[in-house]
Amino acid sequence: MTDHPSTPDTISQEVFDRQEADGSALPLAADDRLDRHTRVDLLKQERAIAAKYQGGPMWGYVVAALGGFAVWLALFPLTMFGVVHPLITLVVSTFLTVAGYVTCHEAMHDNIAKRGSRYRWANQLVGEVSLLPIAVPFSMGRVTHLEHHKHCNHPEKDPDYTDEAPNWWMAWYKTWWNRQPRVDGTINRYKTVCMALDTRESRIALKQTMVVQLIYLATLFTMAWNGYAIAAAVCWWLPRQLGLSYIRYFLSWAPHHPREGQTERYVQANIFKSHVGHFLSMCMETHLIHHLHPGIPNHKTKAAYLEMKPILEKRGVDCSAL
Repeated sequence: MTDHPSTPDTISQEVFDRQEADGSALPLAADDRLDRHTRVDLLKQERAIAAKYQGGPMWGYVVAALGGFAVWLALFPLTMFGVVHPLITLVVSTFLTVAGYVTCHEAMHDNIAKRGSRYRWANQLVGEVSLLPIAVPFSMGRVTHLEHHKHCNHPEKDPDYTDEAPNWWMAWYKTWWNRQPRVDGTINRYKTVCMALDTRESRIALKQTMVVQLIYLATLFTMAWNGYAIAAAVCWWLPRQLGLSYIRYFLSWAPHHPREGQTERYVQANIFKSHVGHFLSMCMETHLIHHLHPGIPNHKTKAAYLEMKPILEKRGVDCSAL
């Protein structure tokens, strides 16, 4: 099974055999009585369900991304001039920082508008504005996230592998530690991956990351120099730190733990029960569905999972959590 949505009719025995050979198919050892014809049929049924949830109106993501970005920008002068209390700014800005990754995530997978669409500009626009609160350009987010999909759980090639930790509280600590200078985690790992790729896209991502980070630091310095250090902290610096930790925990650690020794592409993209619920965990409880069918929008993954669940169980997926 690949990361690209397909219709059931496109699945042949040859494709299925090739996927098993390269390790990209789900393990099917739950029931040894399933012959290959049965497995192919289950795969067709799964993709038929997936096709029902792909596509559809995505303008809600565009409105959310642009509206959220406008509010985030407005918080700077409103906080600097005392119109909005710093604590309110902190809460709202942190929420918008996390929400921005959700909208950008859809743009990374071209779900806002596919290549060749006349609305392609909307996909690019959503991606560009959504990641600015975490001071990362869309180019860097896209390149590294797609590498995560290609090499999920690979110790060197998966950009998110460094988020692994033995338990939840160490995972939260790791989200902070990985952002420290000279630590091989988060942005430093992203830069390493882009340098190793050495493609036109990865080189652009590295240059744009440098520019965005310089703008971020210059903005904080300028605000602090002019007496607005508190506003700088609650508008951008602290929401970025809190937002990155929240994103790394729910998007990377929780749905992939434990990573160690699990290098297969889909084995550790889990179905799990979040202690804060589906919405507040960024809809990551059904993360496996996203890895199998990234063309399914984030808000539809749980419904798709519930319909696929009997098929996934027959194919050997642990669905006991939900």
